[in-house]
Amino acid sequence: MTKTSVEKYIGNSPLKQIPEDYYQNGSENWFLVPEGVDKGKKLFYYDFTLGESVEDEDIPVVCFIHGNPESSYTFSHTRDELVSHAKRPCRIIAMDHIGFGLSDQASFEMVDMHHAQNLSQLIAYLDIKNVTLVIHDWGGAIGIGAFIDQAERVSNIVLMNTTVFPIPLQGLNYTRFPFKCLNWNSFGYRIPWQLWKHIPPLVMFSGVGQRAFLQRSADFIWRSFRGKLTPDEGLYRDMFSTRMNALSSKRNVKQTKVWGHGYRYHDATHGVQTNHQFYKNIQKNLPIRWGPEGQNIGIRAFFGEWDPIARPEVQEQWCEALPQLKGNIQTFPDAGHFVEESKFKEIAAGIIDVAKLR
Repeated sequence: MTKTSVEKYIGNSPLKQIPEDYYQNGSENWFLVPEGVDKGKKLFYYDFTLGESVEDEDIPVVCFIHGNPESSYTFSHTRDELVSHAKRPCRIIAMDHIGFGLSDQASFEMVDMHHAQNLSQLIAYLDIKNVTLVIHDWGGAIGIGAFIDQAERVSNIVLMNTTVFPIPLQGLNYTRFPFKCLNWNSFGYRIPWQLWKHIPPLVMFSGVGQRAFLQRSADFIWRSFRGKLTPDEGLYRDMFSTRMNALSSKRNVKQTKVWGHGYRYHDATHGVQTNHQFYKNIQKNLPIRWGPEGQNIGIRAFFGEWDPIARPEVQEQWCEALPQLKGNIQTFPDAGHFVEESKFKEIAAGIIDVAKLR
């Protein structure tokens, strides 16, 4: 089932049709980015309140921040679990970054710091407080990067297969995963933009392990040629059917080798781009503002184990910065990077617990 033709909406997203459950009816909005490199672009977000709240009550806000190559739709199952099981009122917000989902197309090769700048403006516009920040993949750097300088807005963090710290360069990382000779980091360099649209739906719904990945690849290619992709697969394919959306997504993949270290590159439109200071600001202020000596926020973590970013060393980096995380990590040996696609019940339960929505 599809909701409607996207042509009825404001914006230039390449998506032609969207699933029925992309957002709740009446919750859709477009934010006109007022400043920065994306000034004038339209950023899609949905925003609705679950349950009845008292006027002026400071109800909890659950804010979902997606990564690459995703959209807000990756949280749809988790969101629906919240709708079904939360016992207290809460406000639920999720957005599509520029170049993803229903938002306007990218016009240059964007990385986390650019999306964080846009998100920071949306946060100020919505003026949200008592936020449970739900982050996955690059959504970790985007979400924390946007909130860290207005840290008082955040009460809790729920993180999934993400990091804002320097990923270890030795051992398993994205230059060796899923295969040493054909690794995720190299995908950003080897695959031309015209073919990139096939990669997101292939990797997002893959099984765990190299054999499962190969089986999934063969099945996906066969069904793709026959026009038998699922609606979800079609969504993530079509999202990257335009040149700049594909190139922007590929740019994120190119920096996975040095995730959290900082990254420098040359963009054809805006020249040299570097997010080194962006990461330094996060890494310096994260423990100060949200750790035990700061706001001592609540935190939960969920990791699919078949993923370099689920390494014990990465988990320990989180625990060192936010010691209150110790004892609040769940790992899943039968899940990979896109843990939210399969473990949404557990993730929703974690959100309900830490945000006190029982």
